[in-house]
Amino acid sequence: MLLEATGVGRTVELPDGPPLTILSGVDLTVHEGDRLSIVGRSGSGKSTLLNLLGLMDSPTAGELRFLGHDTRALRGSTRDRLRGREIGFVFQQFNLLPGRTALENVQTPLLYSNGREFWRREQIAREILDLVGLGDRLHTRPERLSGGEQQRVAIARALVRRPRLILADEPTGALDLETGGSVMGLIEEVAGQTDAALVTITHDPAIASRSTRHFRLESGRLVPSDAGVGVGGPVGVDVGGVGTDAGVSV
Repeated sequence: MLLEATGVGRTVELPDGPPLTILSGVDLTVHEGDRLSIVGRSGSGKSTLLNLLGLMDSPTAGELRFLGHDTRALRGSTRDRLRGREIGFVFQQFNLLPGRTALENVQTPLLYSNGREFWRREQIAREILDLVGLGDRLHTRPERLSGGEQQRVAIARALVRRPRLILADEPTGALDLETGGSVMGLIEEVAGQTDAALVTITHDPAIASRSTRHFRLESGRLVPSDAGVGVGGPVGVDVGGVGTDAGVSV
């Protein structure tokens, strides 16, 4: 088993009110090769769940195990190394380094590797850029690339270390329908080559329907869902009026 969440919850303390529970009682298992989608409206806790699954935050209740490790017991440096080695993130916003070429952007995660992977970082980056169809755009900077090409660079960067878990957060939200479908197909293809698990967090039923297991967030709880179900219904946690000073991101 790659990842297992049992009764996971996330509560944050507010400076001028009672604690805010964002997630509660989340149970989820993820095996290698899984294809999962999680749908939820804005404010339902998708970002918070992504942070937990991606080892960027720790639950305040329950247990989250990744590759057999209890994530709450991991030291910060160990958590960072595990995340960098085994988890890849694909976001709606491309977050590419401005002024750096596609090749330089994709090499970035390999700067934190060692041994053969470190010394072969340029060749490895070239190979995955070729895989995503950008072998002829290696030395092009982000501002000279189309939206779809920028997302392909972001995908290559996320997958260059061949992670075992891929977390895609609204990966097609900034793309048109046709390009979005192509990008999802690409993520699925690359994930399939290494039998990586793919968890897609989205509000788009069409994107969600591409997965084989489907969930939705309702009132901070993760429940099974039929493929293609829309995001109507309960909004989930209402965080209206909570300022950024409270440190809340859902």
